[in-house]
Amino acid sequence: MAGHNKWSKIKHKKAKEDKKKGKVFTRLGREIQVAAREGGPDPQYNAALRQAVDRAMAENMPNENIQRAIKRGAGLLDGQEIEEIWYEGYGPAGVAVMVYCLTDNRNRTVSELRHAFSKAGGSLGESGSVAWNFNRVGVITVRDDRDEDAMTELAIEAGAEDVRPGEEDGTWELVTADSDLGAVRQKVIDAGAEVVDAGLRYEASNEIEVSGKEAQQVIRFLDAVENLDDVQEVYDNCAIDDEELERIAEAM
Repeated sequence: MAGHNKWSKIKHKKAKEDKKKGKVFTRLGREIQVAAREGGPDPQYNAALRQAVDRAMAENMPNENIQRAIKRGAGLLDGQEIEEIWYEGYGPAGVAVMVYCLTDNRNRTVSELRHAFSKAGGSLGESGSVAWNFNRVGVITVRDDRDEDAMTELAIEAGAEDVRPGEEDGTWELVTADSDLGAVRQKVIDAGAEVVDAGLRYEASNEIEVSGKEAQQVIRFLDAVENLDDVQEVYDNCAIDDEELERIAEAM
């Protein structure tokens, strides 16, 4: 996995401050709204919506907020139209970055992103400028006490393409083709394993090793981009040593 994915896990464990909950709920609400708009308001028949609702529940988002977002996405409540936009570019040290945004104001979003990139010495690029270096996959995070051999057997039987240790103790990540995510998730649940999270992700096919001062610059840049209100997800191709990531986290 690219270094920033590990960084996100470190930051997630280090900071679940209440003051950030409002921003988390806003992002989750937008994700639910878009999923309901595109696939309908019933999670039973809309896999993307079911996954978005699961993530919201895992963050303790109030049910009334979840239902409001579903209704707004389905057109049952008035609200601003949310637009999905992907941005691509290069950050410090030539790191390739893909940014997924949900916004009600495209001009505001691109202005904030362009500022964040230029401030760090990077630049936004054209569509497709870095996407060629990323593969779209499904990732299912499972909490289970099976050993590696047993989890590998489960993954194969469920139709996953790969299995690897998760970022937290006692968890595993099953990697699937993007089109197989829903089916594999259900098979894993049927096998008695606890699914902690499931969703589509972009993973770099070629990574850039970054260390020292450049690693700090990259992390600070990616952190700034992630903190923008309209940004939902950030993917990169940097590889940073775990111990160095821990040191950077302690210093921030």
